[in-house]
Amino acid sequence: MHQYLQAIITVLALVNPVMCVSIFSKIEADRSRAARYTDASKVALAVVVILILSAIFGIKALSLFGVSLDAFSVAGGGVLAWIGFSMLNTADPNNQSQRATEANQSTQLSPLIMFAASPGTITGVITLASNHTRNEFPITALVAVISVTTIMWLAILLSIRFAGQVGNSFARDTISRFMGLIVIAMGVQFAMTGIKAFFAC
Repeated sequence: MHQYLQAIITVLALVNPVMCVSIFSKIEADRSRAARYTDASKVALAVVVILILSAIFGIKALSLFGVSLDAFSVAGGGVLAWIGFSMLNTADPNNQSQRATEANQSTQLSPLIMFAASPGTITGVITLASNHTRNEFPITALVAVISVTTIMWLAILLSIRFAGQVGNSFARDTISRFMGLIVIAMGVQFAMTGIKAFFAC
């Protein structure tokens, strides 16, 4: 149970549903409510497919390139810690997604999908799969992915239901920084686990 909770919190911090709601509200501002509901489901489906494929085939890809799980735990933990520091130091982690949205309105859902299923999130999912499974089906990572994607989807639906209202920038920044601390802690833990396993061999 502890592993599942830890995995869900980690993926939740990386996906950051609060920022996803903010991005969605901006890029869907001129769309009808019915279209928003449809687009919210499209985003959730795309994100869950990307992350599930990462959880299932990520470890196999590592084996293909000859990368050990312990080495990836260290590298993945370092990447997660770096992402966490970025979340602490960035006033608005949505800037890049906003610029992408403004530059290309024809693919308006792409910035949100790339934010939720970012390389950092994919790394986190693969790291979870490699830490919580050893040549077994990555149940823990899959449960975390499905749970967090559902939370993100419900958060977006609620924002549509309540006229797209989201919290103020201070609240979003505070939540993002708190999630950054969680990501740093998880990254350090994964790295230390990988180092310990490497030297135990």
